[in-house]
Amino acid sequence: MTTSRPHTLSDWLSFIEQQHPATIDMGLERVRSVAEAMGLSSPGKRVIVVGGTNGKGSTVAFIEAIGRAAGWKVGAYTSPHLLRYNERVRIDGEDASDEALIRAFNAIEDARGTTTLTYFEYGTLAALQLFGQAELDLAVLEVGLGGRLDAVNIVDADVAVITTVDIDHSDWLGEDREAIGAEKAGIIRGWKPVILGETDPPSSVLARAYLLGANAIRGGSDFFADVIDGQRWRWRDVGMRIELPMPALRGPIQLRNAASAIAALRALDRPLPRAAIAEGVANARISGRLQAFARDGVEVLVDVGHNPQAARELAAALKAAPASGRTVAVFAALQDKDAAGVVEALAERVDVWHLAGLDGARAQSAEALRTRLDTTAAAQAATHLSVDTALAEVLSGAQPGDRVLVFGSFHTAAQALQWLQSRP
Repeated sequence: MTTSRPHTLSDWLSFIEQQHPATIDMGLERVRSVAEAMGLSSPGKRVIVVGGTNGKGSTVAFIEAIGRAAGWKVGAYTSPHLLRYNERVRIDGEDASDEALIRAFNAIEDARGTTTLTYFEYGTLAALQLFGQAELDLAVLEVGLGGRLDAVNIVDADVAVITTVDIDHSDWLGEDREAIGAEKAGIIRGWKPVILGETDPPSSVLARAYLLGANAIRGGSDFFADVIDGQRWRWRDVGMRIELPMPALRGPIQLRNAASAIAALRALDRPLPRAAIAEGVANARISGRLQAFARDGVEVLVDVGHNPQAARELAAALKAAPASGRTVAVFAALQDKDAAGVVEALAERVDVWHLAGLDGARAQSAEALRTRLDTTAAAQAATHLSVDTALAEVLSGAQPGDRVLVFGSFHTAAQALQWLQSRP
């Protein structure tokens, strides 16, 4: 008996969620076997894979924007999405259509036989299928979790990027930076360049690069990002220096992400016009990264940051551009995150804390979150059923000059963006 397949993208997404007993099942054998059955080859003439703990999405956005400004046909695969699944696959700056994704999912079903795939593995294969058909000049692929056993790692990239390494997903990747670095370093390929965004990456990353004969190109050592003034910065390495406009993406961390993106593109060793670098840096956009809204004189910032390292970068961004009034945080986090570490990193920059609940897998109520924060600055925070209700209440009591930071997960940012965009 043949089971009928889904028809709409929404139905397909529900279907693929149910095809593997585990949400995460790290390993390459299953996804590689299906990719081979589909006849998938390289997704582009050149391929850059971007891994790391934080900064992956922004780095992909910079690479994509600079490449497109250079006149290249660029595809970008990122995850997770914020508002629509289609955001995960972009070709020439456009999100993949429902129809294109459905065709790709059907192709996967035709090929996989009895092999089970996770939700992320389906999405990765769909992106590779669509990119291969698009005849891209450059494919940019963001690693989902870790690197060594992530589905994206079935692709041999021309250049690998490791943005940062810090503590996150400890149940899967390890308890310290060295162990996590070893997993992230799995995307490095022999005798190929690897861009390291951190000045001091874990020794496990450097050891892997050395073992494989990879050319490790390190931020703060082999390439540099120097602030000139409030409007300009300079990127430089031994062979080039260029003055650039400040990125539209906010926060000091974005200079490092932009610098790593430029280093990755230069490592491809193909012509890259200086004008394209400047245009791409200025025009790169990505939702949910200190994304700003104005509401009656109150600035609302929405960010996906969900671990202590991301929170430290948020604190640096708030310090660099202080509000004239109070800074009020609306924080909602998944239960497997280091919520206390996040609050501690931001405690000096936040005047008032509000906690919101989330729904779904790995979610928790605001009351459960507050219990975990009983020794932090958020121990006495007001609790709210949802991000929507928290944001509405906070804004109703805010004064001109105040700043509201809504953050803690992709789910938190998505709810905030939906609420804000429905109320111009």
